[in-house]
Amino acid sequence: MADTGWPGCAKSLKGVVLDMCGVLYDSGEGDGVAIPGSIEAVEKLKASDLQLRFCTNETQATREKFVAKLQRLGFDISVSEVFSPAPAAVAVLKEKGLRPHLLVYDGVLPEFDSVDKTDPNCVVIGDAAENFSYQNVNEAFRVLIGLEKPLLFSLGQGRYYKETDGLKLDVGVYMKALEYACDLEAEVIGKPSSMFFQSVLNDMGLHPHEALMIGDDLVNDVGGAQRCGMKGVQVRTGKYRPTDERHPTVTADGTVDNLAQSVDVILNQRGH
Repeated sequence: MADTGWPGCAKSLKGVVLDMCGVLYDSGEGDGVAIPGSIEAVEKLKASDLQLRFCTNETQATREKFVAKLQRLGFDISVSEVFSPAPAAVAVLKEKGLRPHLLVYDGVLPEFDSVDKTDPNCVVIGDAAENFSYQNVNEAFRVLIGLEKPLLFSLGQGRYYKETDGLKLDVGVYMKALEYACDLEAEVIGKPSSMFFQSVLNDMGLHPHEALMIGDDLVNDVGGAQRCGMKGVQVRTGKYRPTDERHPTVTADGTVDNLAQSVDVILNQRGH
């Protein structure tokens, strides 16, 4: 019988999905900094028989600009391998004929160029950073409260993330504020949405039990993947906190020091 625990499950894997910020690199001044060993770890995965995809809740830049930044840091990565919330949100908006009011970072606005934004009938909120002023959040609230059936889409629901100068509040904090003010529940596009993880699996042509998610966010990366039927491993880099290993509701299938260590464990199990 196949070993379904970590690390034995690595023997039967067909694909690996990596979070990006906090696993590959820490964002910050300029392009940020690659986490030691992560560039080589990606190279090892690409040289193996495993499929590789990148799954991020990054919403401060278009995928093209985001990937270009990682390439400058030294990563072998292409846009087609990266799944992020903004393109997924655009697909949902078009499918439902919705016109969004956008509360997002300026750098990601081009992702929404093909969407009609006149006379908004929903709100899309992303990690808007400095754009989360009282005025801007209040404007989004006014759009929502003025609708007969308010719709709020959130590009992720993280609480915080890590940059080189420390922790920063993430989109989930502001999403919760609008949910509370308008007495509604946001539809999350991005991690930990099962639909988001399933889109990555569909692209690889894999079943959930054939793929492993590696991330620094216990709830959104690991927990989200597990709810989809995937295995989830947490790295002790990025936003990881020691208390994660005693979390009341989410238990990682494995916890490793960094991406390099997790990749070595996977490849050793597979006899590489």
